[in-house]
Amino acid sequence: MMDIFGYSLITLGAFFYFLGGLGMFRMPDVYNRLQAGTKATTLGSFSVLIGVGLIEPSYLLKTLLIVAFIALTNPVGSSVLARAAYLRGIKPYGKTVVDEYKGDENA
Repeated sequence: MMDIFGYSLITLGAFFYFLGGLGMFRMPDVYNRLQAGTKATTLGSFSVLIGVGLIEPSYLLKTLLIVAFIALTNPVGSSVLARAAYLRGIKPYGKTVVDEYKGDENA
């Protein structure tokens, strides 16, 4: 029974990876692409790792530690990349409504 649930989670993770790739292809600027890629790879990695942990119970603790590490590092990494892109002068998409850094000397 756990194998079926594990394989289902791995399939769900693969679907999230596919959606992340599609978002990277379809989004209009670097900030939207970064958001799409980060969210999809985070959810995809969570699903795949937990699925592997359920299929092979001896790996469950290790996969949960990896999930915790990804949960802590992925948002920080994407924020740093977005900030670096903004400071480098890459402008947001023309229809972007809110630009919280605009006019901030400490950006």
